Amino acid sequence: MQLLLIRHALPERLFTDDAPADPALTAEGHAQAARLPDALAPYPMARIVSSPQLRARQTAAPLAEARGLVVDVDKDLAEYDSELAHYIPIHEAKTAAPEAYARILAGHLPEFVDADVFRARVLDAMGRVVADSDHEDTVAVFAHGGVINIYLQHLLGLERPLTFPIEYASVSRILFSRNGKARPASVNETGHVRDLLTRHR
Repeated sequence: MQLLLIRHALPERLFTDDAPADPALTAEGHAQAARLPDALAPYPMARIVSSPQLRARQTAAPLAEARGLVVDVDKDLAEYDSELAHYIPIHEAKTAAPEAYARILAGHLPEFVDADVFRARVLDAMGRVVADSDHEDTVAVFAHGGVINIYLQHLLGLERPLTFPIEYASVSRILFSRNGKARPASVNETGHVRDLLTRHR
C-alpha cells in the first residue's frame, strides 16, 4: 500500500470576525493544483481523502476530476490552526507573525497548539485511512504542512514535530509492507511545481 501525502496549494491570506478562517486558493494555488493530475499520472489511485478545509479540498479537486473519484473528507485531517479567525501563508508570516514564524522555523508548533491533542487526532485519521485501504491501494491524502509533519515525526521517531519544510502542492510518499510497517519513500517532492513556488522565484 502507498499513501501520497499532498499539501494543499497556495491559499489566500484571510482575516474574519465571525467564523474560523477557511481561505480559498489563490490563482497561483489553482495553477499549482492543476499540475497534480499529470504529476501523479504514474500512480493508480484507489481513493482520495482530504482535510475538510477549503484549501485542501480545492487542491484535491483537479485530481479527483481527472480520476473520476469522489473526495472523502476526514475532519481530523484539519490543520492545527483550523479554529483561528485568520490565516497567513507561511511565506508572509515572517513579518506578519514573527513569533509564530520563529517557532515553526525551529521545528516547533505554535504555542497555542495542544501538541498531544493535535498529534492524537492526526494519527487517528491516518490510521483510519490505512485501515480502510487494501494492500495494493494507492491513496492520495490532501492535508497540511503540520499534519504531514506530525505523521512523519511519528513514522521516523523524530524529536521535533515540524522537521520538514513541506511546500505547497508537494508530495510525500509512504510505503506500507504486508506486515503493516510503514516507511517514507520520499518527502516534499516539488519538481512538478518548482517554478510556481514563491521561494524559488
